[in-house]
Amino acid sequence: MKVPHIVKMACLLFGIGFANPVAAPAAIMVTNIAQGCTANHSLFVESDSSLWEMVTTDGVYYTDTVPQIHELVAGGVMAMAVNHFDSLFVKSDGSLWGMGGNVYGDLGIPTWTDSFADQPEEIVTNGVTAVAMGYGHSLFLKSDGSLWAMGRNDAGQLGDGTFSTYTSPSPYGVNPPEEIVTNGVIAIAAGAGQSLFLKSDGSLWGMGWNLYGQLGDGTGNQATNQPERIVANGVTAIAGGGSHSLFLKSDGSLWGMGWNVYGQLGCGTFGSSNLPAEILASNVTAIAAGDYHSLFIKSDGSLWAMGDNSYGQLGDGTYNQAAYQPEEIVASNVLAIAAGENHSLFVKSDGSLWGMGDNTEGQLGDGFWEDSDNESIVPEQILPKPSPVLVQTVSNSDLQFTAVCGFGGNFYLLTATNLTQPLSQWTPIWTNNISYRYLNIFSATLTNAVNSGGQQFYILQSR
Repeated sequence: MKVPHIVKMACLLFGIGFANPVAAPAAIMVTNIAQGCTANHSLFVESDSSLWEMVTTDGVYYTDTVPQIHELVAGGVMAMAVNHFDSLFVKSDGSLWGMGGNVYGDLGIPTWTDSFADQPEEIVTNGVTAVAMGYGHSLFLKSDGSLWAMGRNDAGQLGDGTFSTYTSPSPYGVNPPEEIVTNGVIAIAAGAGQSLFLKSDGSLWGMGWNLYGQLGDGTGNQATNQPERIVANGVTAIAGGGSHSLFLKSDGSLWGMGWNVYGQLGCGTFGSSNLPAEILASNVTAIAAGDYHSLFIKSDGSLWAMGDNSYGQLGDGTYNQAAYQPEEIVASNVLAIAAGENHSLFVKSDGSLWGMGDNTEGQLGDGFWEDSDNESIVPEQILPKPSPVLVQTVSNSDLQFTAVCGFGGNFYLLTATNLTQPLSQWTPIWTNNISYRYLNIFSATLTNAVNSGGQQFYILQSR
């Protein structure tokens, strides 16, 4: 397992100038982030195909309150999905793996129990290419174009023709996986209670919960338990939210349907729609749907958001409860997006990972402890972790150091008289624990330091 991400920076004093006496850590390139409209934890994949999790946990399930970034799998991961309780991922050999609560049987583990899977367990041995998770149900796609489903089915979200909620061996849902469509499926998405998929002819299909029109079939039917065609052709991408759905067409137009009380459809009103409504006519390249908010990327790399903002998940610098029209959040260089229950993530063209919104479960991975105000209302860089700038001032014979820390943890002020000395041999002389984003200032005062004689070097290190 790789060493956890560490940030080091240095400040040289007494006219020597600024330099870094240690080798800079290797660049961290995030290549993919997990979708999940009900998720309160986050998964991402790095350029070496390793899988990492951000959550207040010591692994794959909630057991403590320390925000951490964990490596879960050392390599070979190519796709993933999350929900409130669980995680699924696909390896490069086509195997499907799961971990977490499995409350509704949505992990599809054949030996289902009422206890959580605290280590990844193999569910399908080969042939899986994509995965999606809703609130208690899961979908996956095989290389032959077949669609499979497992888990909660009380709204018909599995599309198997039933509304079964008590199927052995799981007392709450369908388990193990069952085949829903035999061929021709090229993409899948799961909302909280609805399921969507695309066929190779560009048609959009859906099943499940439809009380708010999230299937876009023009009816007031509460639910449907069989796949129904929503759009005949031209659809290229899909996303499922809490009670709304989004899709893109081949002309770059963005469409939405379903619940819109928070403006998550971005159509300029708070009125819901049981038919697909056009949001933007062109230039949209990627979409993501959270519980009550939505994100999209334009062809110029700009990031836009709309919907619920009560946790700052839109990243516009406010706590305005809702935005019913798309607003630009980042002007350029955004490559990938994901929307969780109350938080948002995105990846920039340099491979850096950014986030905003709720962080009470550590889903932003910034190391700040859980508290009632633990949100970021503007995008913050998660990886590579931002380097604080160590500033020193002289007051009589004292040296005073300060640094604004963009992430939590233990920060150590180290000193040495030889710049080439290995960092492990530098002497720790001060430490601050940074726990809360509103108390994120490292501060140290060294008395009688200026006239001590000789040349002294200082470096601030996080561990």
